[in-house]
Amino acid sequence: MKRVYVNEEWCLGCHLCEFNCAFANSGLSDMVLALKGKPIFPRIHVEEGEKITYAVSCRHCEDPMCVKSCIAGAITKEEDGVVRIDSDKCVGCYTCILVCPYGALAPGETGAMQKCELCLENSCGAPACAAGCPNNAIVYEDRSPKTSLTDDAAGPACF
Repeated sequence: MKRVYVNEEWCLGCHLCEFNCAFANSGLSDMVLALKGKPIFPRIHVEEGEKITYAVSCRHCEDPMCVKSCIAGAITKEEDGVVRIDSDKCVGCYTCILVCPYGALAPGETGAMQKCELCLENSCGAPACAAGCPNNAIVYEDRSPKTSLTDDAAGPACF
């Protein structure tokens, strides 16, 4: 399965991944209308330390603790391996936030939890964070032994 991978040595800490993610998931076709003067709710977050910056997003775990802990049954792992959240079912209990070892979940604009769902449901069809990373610190690729690392690494650009 293709996943988002981050090379923290290449991350500039520019936060463009957050803006591209928020725009890709806004449902609007104009970035200015979607983001200017508004709080953004990206599904990826840049963490910054003294000597390192890196983007944090869902790892779509083989055996996700968030799915097991969700008391409302709002988080599921689909057959394609993508872990998704049904925001209509989410009760905002934050249990998933507590159990995720990667810090990949956060409340969204409506209060329901949100996380990276690989932009498969929006106009990009591939993660906007990877397509818009100026330093290629974020890539979207399949690192399983049966495929090459160079096959369609970033996916299509959508902005």
